[in-house]
Amino acid sequence: MKINQVLITAFILFLTGCGQVDKDPKATKANIIKMDNSEIIKHVKLAISPKFQDWVLFKNGTYIIFDNVDTIKNVNDEAIKQMKEFGPVFAGGPAGDFSTIHLTQTDGWVISGHGYGMYTYVNPSEIENKTPNDIEIGLFGRTKRDIDGKNPEIIYTSSRKN
Repeated sequence: MKINQVLITAFILFLTGCGQVDKDPKATKANIIKMDNSEIIKHVKLAISPKFQDWVLFKNGTYIIFDNVDTIKNVNDEAIKQMKEFGPVFAGGPAGDFSTIHLTQTDGWVISGHGYGMYTYVNPSEIENKTPNDIEIGLFGRTKRDIDGKNPEIIYTSSRKN
């Protein structure tokens, strides 16, 4: 009987915690360190392979790489459309999944996830923990992408077309 109570309590705690999947207490809109736009642009340029020339960067470090701009009328409009669709994070949805990529050409990491060609740059100065693990970095980046998705503001466009 006592084991059932423990299991039920654990299950309830698990379910209540699931609703908080999209909230990282260390990465809220209020405490994300705003890097200077030129700094973000510099790091993202180094993070992207030079073979990709068409990409759009948003205010909080999320960027979208376009493979073929020949079929796109306006890359900025398409980037905002994709950001609104794939940027926001909802508990239990595919936007919660991510991978952390360690960069070699610049400091920091890139977080990939839901949305083809969509990545978020995370600088080490943005993370409080000086020795963060991939999950901590990924959650932080995912939160930055969520903010960009809910309020997309383009700060830089690299395009052969525009």
